[in-house]
Amino acid sequence: MARILSAFAIGLLFGLGLLVSQMANPAKVLGFLDIFGAWDPSLAFVMGGAVIVSSLGYVVARRMGHAILAPKLEIPSRRELDPRLLAGAAIFGLGWGLVGICPGPALTLLSILPGEAAIFVAAMLVGMVLFRLVPQPGQSRVSSTLRGADA
Repeated sequence: MARILSAFAIGLLFGLGLLVSQMANPAKVLGFLDIFGAWDPSLAFVMGGAVIVSSLGYVVARRMGHAILAPKLEIPSRRELDPRLLAGAAIFGLGWGLVGICPGPALTLLSILPGEAAIFVAAMLVGMVLFRLVPQPGQSRVSSTLRGADA
């Protein structure tokens, strides 16, 4: 129960942060991405603050050596770039640049602009399903669709 409550509280805080910082405002995000036009650099400060907080979180987690509300501490260790990662980053960047929305803010926008956000969220969910259907190297198509939430 503590894990569920903490996930809810963190998600609520994250969504509130997206709204207050205007990271969930597609017009503001598109202004930030328009570096050769009417560039609005204010979101760089939001992102910089997020990187600092996240980095501090990683430092604390590594020093503790164990998770507080999970069975084990899982910090990603892979460093190599593979075609799936590069393709995913490119698709993410294209989507973000075209509409000014990424997954976190899209879910937040469902609460304030449900009509506009629903289209993006539906497309995002279709993309997630399609990702599951593309086998990873060395993996059959059947096993990639069956791996589910443990991937």
